[in-house]
Amino acid sequence: MPVVEIKDQDKFTNLVTAEAADRLTALYFYAPWAEPCKYMGEVFKALSDEPSNKDVLFLSINADDNSEIAESFEVSAVPCLIIVRKGTILTELSGANPKQFVKALNDHKASLQGTPEPQQRSITDEEDEDEDEETEEELNERLTKLTQAAPIMLFMKGSPSEPKCGFSRQMAVGILREHQVRFGFFDILKDSSVREGLKKFSDWPTFPQLYVKGEFQGGLDITKESLEEDPEFFEHALQSS
Repeated sequence: MPVVEIKDQDKFTNLVTAEAADRLTALYFYAPWAEPCKYMGEVFKALSDEPSNKDVLFLSINADDNSEIAESFEVSAVPCLIIVRKGTILTELSGANPKQFVKALNDHKASLQGTPEPQQRSITDEEDEDEDEETEEELNERLTKLTQAAPIMLFMKGSPSEPKCGFSRQMAVGILREHQVRFGFFDILKDSSVREGLKKFSDWPTFPQLYVKGEFQGGLDITKESLEEDPEFFEHALQSS
């Protein structure tokens, strides 16, 4: 089913009430200014066009223009993908991770159809994983793209809506939100290659790590010090070439 762009609360309510019923509904929260959203938007549309997803309702929602809807789902960063059914959130994924979304969508469809999930991995699966293993050069290229995915990027443990450590919570909630900073984020707990590779990439052993325009700024303490020295640190960092 083609993606439906939500323009207001009424349209969202009418669609979810009238059309969702017993079906799976995929919600894609995005913001035009966030670079990762462009990629995830293409993935979301491609999935909606697949015949196997004809019974899934795909809704695209600009989080900035529809803040009430975003707040009702506690969306604190974009891109954010949520799968719901009968008013219940089944899966919530923050960040650009299409593999996780595809897997979650397929798992929920299989559950509705009564199809058991596979209990064993085949040798082929293991071989595919080995073939997909990144070289150091490929990893550094990916890290470069990730650090530049949004003007301000935070690499943290967990997500802004569910931080997995106190330092990440302070950075995402206590600092970035408090200063009303728009930022992208990456959950380093979901990708061990990024988690370990970023330590060498930034020459910084701990998390969270903050990047502005692809340049490493520091961790929590250094960010606090930067703000003490310059209350408009984020604005000035974004303006610098």
